Amino acid sequence: MKSKVLAALAATMAVGATCAFAANPFVDVPSDSWAYKSVVELADAGIIQGVDGQYFQGNRNITRYEAAEMVAKAMAHMDKASVEQRALINKLADEYADELNNLGVRVSALENRVGNVKLTGDARIRYINQSEGDKIKADNTNNNVFYEQKKDGQVVKKVVNKETKNDNSWSYRFRIRANAQVNDRTKVTYGISSDNHFFSDNAAASDENNDIYTDLANVDYNFGGNNWDLLVGRYNYKMGGDRSYGFLFGDTFDGAQLKYQNDKFAATAGYGKFKAGDIAGYALTDDNDKVIYQMDGVKTGYGELEGFFGGGRAAGSALGVYYNDFTVSGGNNGSEIYGDSFPFDDAWGAYASVNFGKWNALANYEKYNSTNSSDNDPEVWVGKLTYGAANFAAPKSWDAWVEYLNADQGFGDKAGNFIGSTDGWRADSLLNNVKSWGVGVDYTFAKNAQFQIMQSFATSAKDGDADPGEETRAQFVFVF
Repeated sequence: MKSKVLAALAATMAVGATCAFAANPFVDVPSDSWAYKSVVELADAGIIQGVDGQYFQGNRNITRYEAAEMVAKAMAHMDKASVEQRALINKLADEYADELNNLGVRVSALENRVGNVKLTGDARIRYINQSEGDKIKADNTNNNVFYEQKKDGQVVKKVVNKETKNDNSWSYRFRIRANAQVNDRTKVTYGISSDNHFFSDNAAASDENNDIYTDLANVDYNFGGNNWDLLVGRYNYKMGGDRSYGFLFGDTFDGAQLKYQNDKFAATAGYGKFKAGDIAGYALTDDNDKVIYQMDGVKTGYGELEGFFGGGRAAGSALGVYYNDFTVSGGNNGSEIYGDSFPFDDAWGAYASVNFGKWNALANYEKYNSTNSSDNDPEVWVGKLTYGAANFAAPKSWDAWVEYLNADQGFGDKAGNFIGSTDGWRADSLLNNVKSWGVGVDYTFAKNAQFQIMQSFATSAKDGDADPGEETRAQFVFVF
């Protein structure tokens, strides 16, 4: 066991290695040994320590726990590793997942552990500035527009989007998670979130509407030799899976999900109800509190198939296809005056995420089939190229990316709001009837603290002559 673990870990240490090596710390490792260079590199990096500081004892079998300790220390060097080297570390991490989990529990026992419960969380301070979109010139009710209510109850078109500035630009959010390891196969997670609190909220703190809510509450059961996983309860669901863009939805979801995965492919099936965004249920009222538009909550059954290559699942390169079947969960459809509340019967998509060196290229396509056969079936294309990898555990790590999005008309409701809750960063007006570019940088300026900035540019409407305003987004994110 030791030779295999040693060889894999040694490969990761080639990154950033100096020409000269530290003196051999072990008297029982001769300079002509096949393992001499690896042992010295790993000892110099603090990954191995030997038996008593003097002897390596290379012929001694190590325990799985000792191997896991080596892997844990190697994971601290992930920011310096190439994709292939990260794959080696990740494969070892998968092999020793149980031991690493136990190691993490023991470490956390000195910090935030209560029984077998580990507390984590994050906090975010965000700034957004978006210029006002163009005024609508053509009388086209299918345009992506912002709707303004008049006191007489009439709805008129004004601009694609209002300007975001001053106190409306600033917001904050915090989340706390409690993870309880019930046994070696079962984990229970509970999380709360404050959502976004905007500085423009003028009510007293006790009267604010942005209440804390439960965004996670689930049981995760691993069985079948760690290949099968069952997730039940409230969890974060991203349409298309973790490696897709998550254009329509990537947020809180109530449901159940069964997943099988190995090093070559993964298959996922699930069913549940969306719990964020207009897709979870929404009503627009006039000045007299009369409902003039309503979207009932929506449920979905979904399936995903993914294939992994270039080093297996841990390497991150993958191809995937997915399908969603939508159903309206029920409600007061009779109060709406604009027809069907949710426009789609189903959707399918495909993605490719490819790693090469420190680069990652993502391409994602989705097609939505409308409930009304006379309506157009909108499509979405997303492409993103990323260099580097900003890691919260690695100060001074960073990445930069460029993105292109092409979304047809059809993803906004009658009030001009995006109907889903996207996992992307763009504002509602930049997600419907647009072609738009974006760039961004993520930088870890201290351990567990990151600065992120994003900017849209060259944005134009696909249908009509009214373009949305460009968006600047900057935020500090802290994890604990």
